[in-house]
Amino acid sequence: MNAPANTPARNTKVMNRFDLTSRLVKKLKREEAVIGGIGNTNFDLWAAGHRPQNFYMLGSMGLAFPIALGVALAQPKRRVFALEGDGSLLMQLGSLSTIATLAPQNLTMVVMDNGIYQITGSQPTPAASAADIVGIAAASGIANSAWAADEEDFERLIDQSLSASGPTLIGVRIDDKPGVGATRRDPVQIRERFMLGVGVREPM
Repeated sequence: MNAPANTPARNTKVMNRFDLTSRLVKKLKREEAVIGGIGNTNFDLWAAGHRPQNFYMLGSMGLAFPIALGVALAQPKRRVFALEGDGSLLMQLGSLSTIATLAPQNLTMVVMDNGIYQITGSQPTPAASAADIVGIAAASGIANSAWAADEEDFERLIDQSLSASGPTLIGVRIDDKPGVGATRRDPVQIRERFMLGVGVREPM
């Protein structure tokens, strides 16, 4: 039997989603687009600093990365960040190989891994015991895939992604604290505000 392939080591420090999101938002200076996945991921993005270039995914799991891919391809000069939970990503793993194939240099993906489907009752996800998100991403062809060891390493990996030659995926282990606040749940307003924010629609 073949030995298992080497995969990046999962970090041991459990961090906080809102703190990490706030650290990312503080780095945004050039109208970067940020796509927040369903649930607590976008609640924390809203609370960390609402911006017209933020898109808040509502109602469908696993679409943050595909939407971010579309924005990154449509606007290659704009840096695009995508924030997603482990459970949502596991429902849309095919997006990783598509992203690896299209290889947008301006896309950075952050996976907030707490090992549970938090919104639906904290049932464990496969990432809690078997699935290594970063290992899956690397095997899908995203060479710039790594676990952040701690908050400072997370910031270093974000900065490093800005000059990467392809898409970047950063895995972070987080606690099970709920999101801070709540996104205003109006899909039409979210879409229109984002389209204005990224310059694809003119103000009325």
